[in-house]
Amino acid sequence: MDFLQEIEPLKQAALAQMRGALDLAALEQARVDYLGSHGRFTALMKQLGTLPKEQKPSAGKTINAAKIALEAALSERRTELELQTALPKEPADFTLPGRRRPLGKLHPLTQVTEDIIRSFRKIGFAVADGPEVEDEYHCFDALNTPADHPARDTQDTFYLQNAESGSQLSTINPQLLLRTHTSSVQIRVMEKQQPPVRIIVPGRVYRRDNADATHNPTFQQVEGLYVDRDVTVGDLKGTVDFVFKELMGPETRIRFRPHYFSYTEPSFEIDFSSSLTRKMGKEWLEIAGCGMVHPQVFENVGYDPEVWTGWAFGFGIERIAMIRYGINDIRLFYENNLRFLRQF
Repeated sequence: MDFLQEIEPLKQAALAQMRGALDLAALEQARVDYLGSHGRFTALMKQLGTLPKEQKPSAGKTINAAKIALEAALSERRTELELQTALPKEPADFTLPGRRRPLGKLHPLTQVTEDIIRSFRKIGFAVADGPEVEDEYHCFDALNTPADHPARDTQDTFYLQNAESGSQLSTINPQLLLRTHTSSVQIRVMEKQQPPVRIIVPGRVYRRDNADATHNPTFQQVEGLYVDRDVTVGDLKGTVDFVFKELMGPETRIRFRPHYFSYTEPSFEIDFSSSLTRKMGKEWLEIAGCGMVHPQVFENVGYDPEVWTGWAFGFGIERIAMIRYGINDIRLFYENNLRFLRQF
């Protein structure tokens, strides 16, 4: 059989093996058998140089066309087999409902915070924010907290140290600390704007408490401030009554008890009573502190206390959440246990 007569049978044999390959491994074997460096078709192409000069053009044209056909068949079958490999091993029923990806949920403290913000926004309050690393002036001095107040002790407050020397910052450069309340934001807002001021300040605060069922060194707090002409305790009581009925239910009752805070005068503790407190076996439960802003605080921020009056209050967000959801250990909020968090 001469050279040209060998091309077509070899081509057909190669096509049959390639098209009949049942998987990618069999197809690769067919490629090696015919188009590999030692393949049968490759060997035939190497014989092209031994042909007489006058036969080379037609033989070269024929063998190149055969090679192109084999490579096309190889590529087509590889695509078919790769598609089959990618298909599911079992048939899919596309009429079945899809599997939804599980969605995350807001942390219970975030949910309560948003409820609080929503309630205050209904009566015209804006949300303010400020730094968690504070200086002593904004956290204590401007709030009329004297230097010998227990809250300023290192046993109660996290003071930061100078990173270079390892010693506490000097009095020339005011000591920095982790804020113990969000009242410092009230000072910063009043320093920047003239009354009227109507804000709430939710945020994280820090105190040197040992973690137990009712204490944590890090917790969430929300404070409020209202400054305008002729603001009275009646405005304070009406606002608190509205907000706690929104948060704890319409049957909630509020009462004020005299107390002392260095930055308000007069000052009060707020107790509330509802079905939630009765479930706990108590008629009244202390929930917040409040009072009329001390005139000295107004003077510290440049407000004239003869013209402006105002009130401030503050309470812990964890405490609200624990009462609402019947939780008896504050540490549960911070353990990131999904079995706990998925309940809310």
